[in-house]
Amino acid sequence: MKDITPDNIETFARLIEEARHPVIVTHAKPDGDAIGSSVAMFHFLGLCGKDDRLLVLNDNCPRFLGFIRETVPQEALIIREEKQQKALEAIEKADLIICLDFHAFHRTGGLEMPLAESKAKKILIDHHLDPDRSLYNLSFSKNDISSASEFVFWILMATPQINGNAQNLPLACATALMTGMTTDTNNFGNSVYPSTLAMASDLLSAGVDRDMILQKINQEHSESRLRLKGFMLKDLMKVTKDGVAYMVLDKKAQYGYKMQEGDTEGFVNEPLSIGKVRMSIFAREDSGEVRISIRSKRGTSANKCAKLFFNGGGHENAAGGKLFMPISEVEEYIKKHAHIYMTEYEK
Repeated sequence: MKDITPDNIETFARLIEEARHPVIVTHAKPDGDAIGSSVAMFHFLGLCGKDDRLLVLNDNCPRFLGFIRETVPQEALIIREEKQQKALEAIEKADLIICLDFHAFHRTGGLEMPLAESKAKKILIDHHLDPDRSLYNLSFSKNDISSASEFVFWILMATPQINGNAQNLPLACATALMTGMTTDTNNFGNSVYPSTLAMASDLLSAGVDRDMILQKINQEHSESRLRLKGFMLKDLMKVTKDGVAYMVLDKKAQYGYKMQEGDTEGFVNEPLSIGKVRMSIFAREDSGEVRISIRSKRGTSANKCAKLFFNGGGHENAAGGKLFMPISEVEEYIKKHAHIYMTEYEK
């Protein structure tokens, strides 16, 4: 991994050693990889003796990730949507900010301007395309890797504290890394590389309880979530003649099924089980925008589609974006532009 060089690891270790008030941040609406990589970094900083470390989130994480979030002491976790002034003060006081799982400050929601204005030294660890490395004192960026959590794992393995032995990782750190990687690969269903399996093997050998992780992320959801999934697949999913499946979920249905953040995690993958479907698009009405998730099978680019028509991007087979239009217009927009994309760009 080209960014994991002796010089970069030495700089990484030095920046951490010099920091008195390190802060960890990740993208808004954090998913499993964002929370996994962030919580893991929090525990690594603890191993380095950084007792005054903080994890600052723009939004709370999905409830199914509570088991790793709760390993962070309550006084060290600040959620901006709940304690805005405290979050801003934490970033202002920080002398080192570690940015995980995002390539640009605008991905952090209400933390964007405070991060841009902060004079703290900054470290980036990310696996998305086209980061602005000029914003950081040190950047680790690689897109042909399963997840930010995997990237963090290999960086930590190269540090003197871990010295290539995963058993030197705090168990809470190792568990968070396995969780982040597992969720971002859809349980080894996509974006899996030889390094991903090597990471999993090392973490299992180090004592991570993978069965517990799978139970927490797959088997402890609410009844309303399962009913919402059934409703979406039965009543909302449409499949076009071009091999595109799409679902549009409005606020009314979200309220009706008592949906909470994270409840629709993974739903976009379900239509890909249909043989003729090459790409799946999920649109969800949010505050002031429509959030888009796109997944595709090998040979069809979710990333290109997101960039061309959905104000977004991501990985080759997993991408996202946004639309700024009434939810009533979204289905027609998806039908039209999915057809254009599949017939003109994916011939």
